[in-house]
Amino acid sequence: MNEDTGASPEPDSTAPTRFRIEAADAGRVDVAVTRRFPRVGRRRIAALFAAGAVRVDGRKAKKGDRVGAGATIEITQPLDDATDRAALPDPDAAARLVVLYADDHMVVVSKPAGMPSHPLRAGELGTAANGLVARYPACAAIGDDPREAGLVHRLDGGTSGALVCALDRATWERLRAAFTAGAVDKEYLALVEGRPVADGCEAPLTQAGSPGGSRAVVDGRGQPASTTWQIAEPLAHHTLLTCRAQTGRMHQVRAHLAHCGTPIAGDVLYGGAPIADLAGFFLHAASITLPQPTPGQRVEVRAPLPEDRAALLARFRSA
Repeated sequence: MNEDTGASPEPDSTAPTRFRIEAADAGRVDVAVTRRFPRVGRRRIAALFAAGAVRVDGRKAKKGDRVGAGATIEITQPLDDATDRAALPDPDAAARLVVLYADDHMVVVSKPAGMPSHPLRAGELGTAANGLVARYPACAAIGDDPREAGLVHRLDGGTSGALVCALDRATWERLRAAFTAGAVDKEYLALVEGRPVADGCEAPLTQAGSPGGSRAVVDGRGQPASTTWQIAEPLAHHTLLTCRAQTGRMHQVRAHLAHCGTPIAGDVLYGGAPIADLAGFFLHAASITLPQPTPGQRVEVRAPLPEDRAALLARFRSA
């Protein structure tokens, strides 16, 4: 579902996680877990041990158990309670979202670059989901994850553009199924360094940790992924591409373009050079076409290019 974000000091607190004990953390396992996740309360960590959700090298661990360097810790339940993870209403975030399309069943908003799609931790504000809950309170209860507030897909924090939210459970299930089946058409604008020598990439992708965060890497054992692109406008040192993602792997467009030697401008995680005055990196979800309940009917929603990206293009055109 994601097109954003290992090895960070504290990974997504909603997902089962695994890490290895370093020499400095050898000792009591509960102390090691607390050090690893300093924002998770001690009461919640105690509950995880009581529920048998903490394992050391595959075996259930008790709070007082001792572990040595090299042991693998796995936590099989979310690090926080579902009720704590719910997206809270945030009027400031709502003010930053532009409604592109709305009907009785769904809304499509334009998400600015630099705004996450949804919270990762309890109480986090400033995300698109927070803004949607403030504007459409009913969506807070829609979906399988209380963080998502009806979102049927996600955009990376650094990506701008069209983001879809369902306003009822039936629509959420229908649109999620459409994404899974590849029945949703997504078009992106990507400003890349240099000129592409190919018109697409089908390299399989898997996730890996890195010092800069989780990233997608090409791996023959990974999940199938397919991205195509064509030149929209050649510039002096960059190229504006129109990209289409036939699958929806994490960071897919970013990883495929970088793999083919043309990283996205500003995308330092994938080898792109940083660009002053550019929020995130130059990847914009320019349009999305969604199937409607009536057979054969579809709706296309387009997201205008944000001002900072339009200004950057104008600057490069005049270079």
